[in-house]
Amino acid sequence: MEELLTLKDLLVKGDVQEALLIVEELTEMSRNDIIKTIRSYAVILLLHLIKQQAENRTTRSWEVSIRNSVREIQRENKRRKARDYYLAPEELLEILAEAYLNAIDEATLEVEEGRYESEELEKLVNREEIINRALVLILPGESS
Repeated sequence: MEELLTLKDLLVKGDVQEALLIVEELTEMSRNDIIKTIRSYAVILLLHLIKQQAENRTTRSWEVSIRNSVREIQRENKRRKARDYYLAPEELLEILAEAYLNAIDEATLEVEEGRYESEELEKLVNREEIINRALVLILPGESS
């Protein structure tokens, strides 16, 4: 909120250069919030994809969680007025790769009732396949 008041004061004073710096800062803050939210949903999405692959089965609960996570990532990534996306597929892939370690850690608590440590679980699943599956689900037009 403080930044908006500063921006207003700068614009009233006619200091466009300083005002643009504040706008860039606000834009970066907004983008970081979007990335943080997408990463949180990515962890949930990956967790359930890991569980599916590790246990070679699925449940309705996991399917619903996957669909909900995909929808939320798509919603967060969509720029409403510009009819565009905040993050390109390459950036989404990077976020999925970052979120994967957290998802593996979470999955150790759930796969076969916590039977595996992270290192063991990572050997049971195909990281690249899971991340690519998540990206396909997220990309527009790939899921509902």
